[in-house]
Amino acid sequence: MMRALGVGGPSVETVLTNPNCRPGGYLEGHVQVIGGEHSVDIEYVSLALVTRVEVESGDSEYNTNQEFHKQRLTGAFKLDPGQRHDLPFRFDVPWETPITEVYGQHLHGMTMGLATELEVARAVDKGDLDAVAVHPLPAQERILEALQRLGFRFSKADVERGSVYGVHQTLPFYQEIEFYPPPAYASGINQLEVTFIATPQVLQVILELDKRGGLFTEGHDAFGRFDVDYHTVDQVDWAGQLDNWLRQSAQRRGLFF
Repeated sequence: MMRALGVGGPSVETVLTNPNCRPGGYLEGHVQVIGGEHSVDIEYVSLALVTRVEVESGDSEYNTNQEFHKQRLTGAFKLDPGQRHDLPFRFDVPWETPITEVYGQHLHGMTMGLATELEVARAVDKGDLDAVAVHPLPAQERILEALQRLGFRFSKADVERGSVYGVHQTLPFYQEIEFYPPPAYASGINQLEVTFIATPQVLQVILELDKRGGLFTEGHDAFGRFDVDYHTVDQVDWAGQLDNWLRQSAQRRGLFF
């Protein structure tokens, strides 16, 4: 009975060489699997990234942890009592992985971890969960720097299940980074939400401008989308480009800064 309850079973520990990474990069380390008090048949050992996702269901919302980009390290093998297996790995981080850090500061609202899964005789043991810090690509940093220069202040970030209209995605969710507007824009904007969908070729940037509704008008969202070329990102005045888009978007809707 003790064996059936998992007592005296194998242990698993994941050691990351470096918990810091970027979208499109990788994580390296090794997984240590140590046999328990009796022999077991291991079906597989796998790794997966885990993040907290907001899900809309009818009129309500809830948060749940979602695994994505699972990678198997082994097939089936027998683990004898006390036997040690050291499994080195190089785990590819998807390009669309949400970022969790900006300039050394953690983005409020974001969680990211690398989960180790061990299946023993059809019973899955989630094993280890190690915190991971995802830093922005240089192109993402340029956009965030430009918003900072315009006076936008970071509010919070979250990950929402679903897809962005008109944008090809490989993951079942997307990140929204929310900003408070500076005084120059505050008369017409409640907040600005930025979504990055990175690919190996270009960075897709989606801006959602939540307009401020007046006494006789209803606030609506305005959307903008553009691509950032990794090779020419440093040749563009992004603060000027973003300022022009925000002003044109507001003027088209009868708002003026």
